[in-house]
Amino acid sequence: MAEEFAFGVIGGSGLYAFDGLQNTRRIEVETPYGQPSSPIVIGEMAGKQVAFLARHGLGHTLSPSEVNYRANIYAMKQLGVTRLISVSACGSLREDYAPGEIVIPDQVFDFTHKRERSFFSGGLVVHVSAAEPFCAKLNRRLQSALALTEAKVHMGGTYITIEGPRFSTKGESNTYRGWGMSIIGMTSSPEVFLAREAEICYATMAHVTDYDCWHVSKEPVTVEMVIQTLMKNTVIAQQALAHLAESIDEPIEGSDCACENGLKDAIITDPKAVSPELRERYRFLIQKYLE
Repeated sequence: MAEEFAFGVIGGSGLYAFDGLQNTRRIEVETPYGQPSSPIVIGEMAGKQVAFLARHGLGHTLSPSEVNYRANIYAMKQLGVTRLISVSACGSLREDYAPGEIVIPDQVFDFTHKRERSFFSGGLVVHVSAAEPFCAKLNRRLQSALALTEAKVHMGGTYITIEGPRFSTKGESNTYRGWGMSIIGMTSSPEVFLAREAEICYATMAHVTDYDCWHVSKEPVTVEMVIQTLMKNTVIAQQALAHLAESIDEPIEGSDCACENGLKDAIITDPKAVSPELRERYRFLIQKYLE
């Protein structure tokens, strides 16, 4: 079932469709974790294949806690996607990260509490490294693509993921600022960790829509505020992804990433103890390590 893709895109609030794709086809994917949030749209961009999935479902019917993150990432893995760009909305916890600007975070803080965080259970124990959760190499490629747009882009910062679906209280928002968090959203975790378990390079294009509610001179965040900013930034997101497709195979400075070997030395269970049923369930993830 695996094909060759330049990258996959998981679109969040504001990016429910991908107008830049040509010769598109829509496919339904079944995974051991159920169905992904939406059918996956496959199309061409700059002569290369790209796969697109709407994180919150068609029509935005899934709250952040209801998204089947495991099915979404596993579906991309089954298709053969090796690079994944997350496009999401976020609030700023820093004065210098202003609404309308874009952040490419390099760290994440998982403050969720209701979500499945790993593919593995039931007799297979895996301790994946998450010290550097985002792919530094893909981050740089994304930065280069965004540099060709009119967006102001910030490289680096910690994305705190809250459970949602409500927005923060002022007390919470100021606490996160005190912890040194840069931006706040509801979807980076566990998506980024599942991508690492799936050995997929993962980067986030986070669109700042508001100052959360800590900023005393600004109105607290509302849905209307988020949508207005995202509508403006959707064009920028699609332009950047088109530039990324054009340049994805060009050499880039820096060390090679280790994402494709994310499970190396992470599987602690003795291969002899892994049942045939588990081998089949996780074959897209672990087959090369159990041969």
